[in-house]
Amino acid sequence: MGKRIENVKKGLDFTKKYKVEEAVALVKKSANAKFDETVEVHLKLGIDTKQSDQQVRSVVGLPHGTGKTKKVAVIAKGEKEKEAQDAGAEITGGADLIDKIFKGFMEFDVLVVTPDMMKDAARLGKLLGPRGLMPNPKSGTVTFELARTVKELKAGRIEFKADAQGIVHAPAGKTSFPEKSLAENVQAIIDAVLKVKPSSSKGVYLQSIFVSSTMGPGIPVDTAIKRI
Repeated sequence: MGKRIENVKKGLDFTKKYKVEEAVALVKKSANAKFDETVEVHLKLGIDTKQSDQQVRSVVGLPHGTGKTKKVAVIAKGEKEKEAQDAGAEITGGADLIDKIFKGFMEFDVLVVTPDMMKDAARLGKLLGPRGLMPNPKSGTVTFELARTVKELKAGRIEFKADAQGIVHAPAGKTSFPEKSLAENVQAIIDAVLKVKPSSSKGVYLQSIFVSSTMGPGIPVDTAIKRI
């Protein structure tokens, strides 16, 4: 692994900060694993994560998707359950689905709940919370707008959240994507993170940006972002 990464790094200038399009091109060029690597964006933010009013969490629809089809589960009842089914949700149910998940069923990538079912679904918190699967209004997964939400999730909507170090990690597609598609996905993530800057954040908000593939080195991106 060490020798492979060192060989990949040869010819890369890490003292330079690249435009988004240039960084994406270098990521694709340096990706040489035997599988279709995920392209990731890492943004270091100037926030104090200990302050409740400086939490950064939101969603963004990637214009070209993530390269992975999400299996969506929906907890709803009546016409809302049918709405979710018609929109393409693979798994739907009401109290029966809550019981099934509580007993260990985890064959889904994202869970959506209607607000009227949230009280019953709350008991799943200890089980789903540590896995990052618990529905939350901030991530748009507690909603009555099931048709729109399910379609967006399946088309490439992702959730991002700053970790304890104030860093947002987000997938932007696969190395097999065309450069233009990857660049537009990366730009969409950057724009979304900038949009939710906490008003109480002081100093430089967007401190650094790196783009990398799963097995590749991080390519530094110029934080003086210009739209592509």
